[in-house]
Amino acid sequence: MRFSVITLFPEIFHAYLGAGIMKRAADKSVAIFDIIQLRDFATDRHRTVDDYPYGGGPGMVMKPEPLKEALTYAKRDGIPTLTVLVSPQGKTFNQQMAKELSEEKRRLLFICGRYEGIDERVRESLVDEEISAGDYVLTGGELPALVIIDAVVRLLPGALGDEDSLKEESFSWGILDYPQYTRPPEWNGLRVPEVLLSGNHAAIARWRRKEALRRTLKNRPELIETAGLTPGEIELIRRIKEEEYESDK
Repeated sequence: MRFSVITLFPEIFHAYLGAGIMKRAADKSVAIFDIIQLRDFATDRHRTVDDYPYGGGPGMVMKPEPLKEALTYAKRDGIPTLTVLVSPQGKTFNQQMAKELSEEKRRLLFICGRYEGIDERVRESLVDEEISAGDYVLTGGELPALVIIDAVVRLLPGALGDEDSLKEESFSWGILDYPQYTRPPEWNGLRVPEVLLSGNHAAIARWRRKEALRRTLKNRPELIETAGLTPGEIELIRRIKEEEYESDK
């Protein structure tokens, strides 16, 4: 899958995409990354990409001309492209959206805004979709773009060393993940749950599912409503609530 990014800070992407799972995906050609420096498309000797906003106000606005030229360059090979602006006005990114984007046949092209944002005419005429990473303020679109890219790449076949791990991650079930433990079996006075040491895989699977539900009920109860639970899981939730009630007495 192809990813292109237009940014004023390519080094942010080179550092992150050059390590770990992202690097492995690139080395295996599961993901192809093209990071484009927006300043390369400025026409003056100062490589200016921003200017004062019409109507006054604080900050600077990213100019339309360099953005248009950079977009034209990114699409130079004629490959069908979905142009994404990472923006607070966009749809809030989630796991379902990551899955949908991972199934896209088009290249994903991200525009990373800075300052007070981009000229509205670029948004209106050259952007296909806007995506937000959440309801908070960041200094630019680079981190949200990386969040989206990371979430999408790890869903691509061949990106992870263990494909089965995808099935048990938080939100892939629709709920949070279960607690994880490793050696030693006792640390700082705390022991690993005995069931995990038992070798009984069926019992371990039941424990993990129950603890994932318990964690979700405690930390993100709203996810339970849309998780599509089985009758067995609904029964587990009933037992969890009974246990919590008894422990509170």
